[in-house]
Amino acid sequence: MSPDRRPGSRPVISLLTDFGARDPSAAICEGVILGICPDATVIHISDEVTKYAVRDGALMLWCALPYFPVGIHVAVVDPGVGTARRPVALVTARGDVLVGPDNGLLLPAVRRLGGVTAAHELTSRAHRLHPVSSSFHGRDIFAPAAAHLANGVSVSDLGPGLDPATVVDLVIPEATPIAQGLASTVVYVDTFGNCKLAGMRRELEDVVGPMRPGRAVRLQADLRRKLGQFGVSHHCWWRKSILHQATPF
Repeated sequence: MSPDRRPGSRPVISLLTDFGARDPSAAICEGVILGICPDATVIHISDEVTKYAVRDGALMLWCALPYFPVGIHVAVVDPGVGTARRPVALVTARGDVLVGPDNGLLLPAVRRLGGVTAAHELTSRAHRLHPVSSSFHGRDIFAPAAAHLANGVSVSDLGPGLDPATVVDLVIPEATPIAQGLASTVVYVDTFGNCKLAGMRRELEDVVGPMRPGRAVRLQADLRRKLGQFGVSHHCWWRKSILHQATPF
């Protein structure tokens, strides 16, 4: 099985890494992909994930992939490279295939695309570069696997099937309803300084009712254990705090 696409369309392969823009690693992965599948359209979601920050990478995938066409998505934030952690390909109900390390990076986005319908460990020698480096599986395993999938190779040809229940999951803190509000944690801070919270708008609305633009909200934040309270309106972003409770005025 390889991702379905419209007749005549070019296969889409996305890349998300913590390789950074200074080093050539991300470009090397793109070069490997295009060397195997010259027709691929390669889109870099980001190569500026904080080094080894698996949760940050997982959240970026979760945010981005629903807006992509069905395709193959390579994610490499891999502090366990060279260890016994498995390289995997996960097929989603929407038809995408996510390729990367089995360290929790992939599953949040997979769930947003309908969940896992098949999982395979990437073991096929015919679909990787040789020799395989102990520290650059993005180049030697993940990019080649994605390119071969884009060429029509079945994911089952890349290695044996896995029980999806054994794929490593990522625990993201959940928001907790409180009296007239919601307690949440900051799970990601973007380059503007905006805090992305574990709690979603719908979860706050379940407690306090519709959150229309301009509605007054009180934020109580534990700023490195120093408590602060702020009055803001809905859609006003709140910066760089650790814990918050949001309640209406």
